[in-house]
Amino acid sequence: MSTSLLIVDDSTFSRNMIKRALPSQWDVDVMEVICGEEALEVCELKQFDVIFLDLTMPDIDGLDVLQTLNERGYHSKVFIISADVQESSRKIAKERGAVDFFPKPIESETLLSMLKHHGVI
Repeated sequence: MSTSLLIVDDSTFSRNMIKRALPSQWDVDVMEVICGEEALEVCELKQFDVIFLDLTMPDIDGLDVLQTLNERGYHSKVFIISADVQESSRKIAKERGAVDFFPKPIESETLLSMLKHHGVI
């Protein structure tokens, strides 16, 4: 059975980088959105197994997306993927339900290792 994955990032380049880094053996159905507001809208309609969430977006930032999902009781493994994650942001994201963090640029080996570590693969 395929894993449903939502990639939330305002950068086309970053979304493509993430897709290229996905493990080849992972049976995954990917959906992409370009902003926090769109992420919240699609999460109202569909339950995703995994969400890759950028923190810095122009409309609603990733921390606010996490907060809203948490308030709605939405259950998904949310991983933060960001180039600049300050320790304070990491702490808040963990408190709001983020599973872990991937640094940008993301490397295939790191992604595979972390997905295995968290039981996603």
